[in-house]
Amino acid sequence: MENRVLISGGTGFVGSYLSEYLINRGYKISILSRKLDQNTEDIHYYIWDVENNKIDKNCLHNVQIIIHLAGENVAASRWSDKRKTQLLESRLNSTLLLYNLLERETNTVNTFISASATGIYGSSTTDHVYREKDLLGADFLADVCLNWEAQVFKIKDLGIRTVVLRTGLVLAKDNGALAKMIIPFKLGLGSALASGKQYTPWIHIEDLCKMYLYALENSTMENAYNAVVGDDINNEEFSKTLSKVLKKPFFMPRVPKFILTVVFGEMAVILTEGSRVSSEKIRKEGFKFSYPRLIKALQNLLA
Repeated sequence: MENRVLISGGTGFVGSYLSEYLINRGYKISILSRKLDQNTEDIHYYIWDVENNKIDKNCLHNVQIIIHLAGENVAASRWSDKRKTQLLESRLNSTLLLYNLLERETNTVNTFISASATGIYGSSTTDHVYREKDLLGADFLADVCLNWEAQVFKIKDLGIRTVVLRTGLVLAKDNGALAKMIIPFKLGLGSALASGKQYTPWIHIEDLCKMYLYALENSTMENAYNAVVGDDINNEEFSKTLSKVLKKPFFMPRVPKFILTVVFGEMAVILTEGSRVSSEKIRKEGFKFSYPRLIKALQNLLA
């Protein structure tokens, strides 16, 4: 039987990188998308419509692993009440759609791996180092992640090994947050944000793809893992390192918290707060980061 992986959100930021990464390692990919694309030898596309609770059951054909990345981008726009509902429901409803399909249809799926986020620990800046078994947060982002994971872990009841990767800031060259962050730095206007003391849990896109591969190939892995390096870098240290790699000055004053709040509203908490997050559990599984130091990761992506 061929090694086939079904990916929801496979045309998104992480999904695009991950699809290519898995194909280069001998996997065939099926992608759930809102519109059909041209099938290739390595990728088959299947239609799903989460809002209308529709999915092509043929997407499960020959699939052993599902990687679930679907969900509206948390940082795409200000958090109005409507937007908050979209952020939550896009995750819950897409997971439920997959659950119902797996429960209803005969299939060969043995592993389900879902994205989540380190935001589950809450938006606060403290010296506490969060591990997977810690008490979780009580703000909006934490609530989204808690409900999302609760929906995901129902899939364990179907006898399917279930893994969640709680991801922090994903660093990639031409996409994601880093592409936006470097703009003022390239202009020589880079600075720290708010207090600069908030932590920035991060991971190189290659290491994140490597971690998904590690999770799907290691049957001992179950439940939640933090998908970050865990080096306790704060925003000021991150900003200084970015300036150094880009060979740009770093002298601008920090951007005050109140200005970020005026510009971004409640969503500013993503920029102004941040927790320390441990990667000890995934390391104990034997996973080794290719880019465990921020300066090497940024040099690889930007030099």
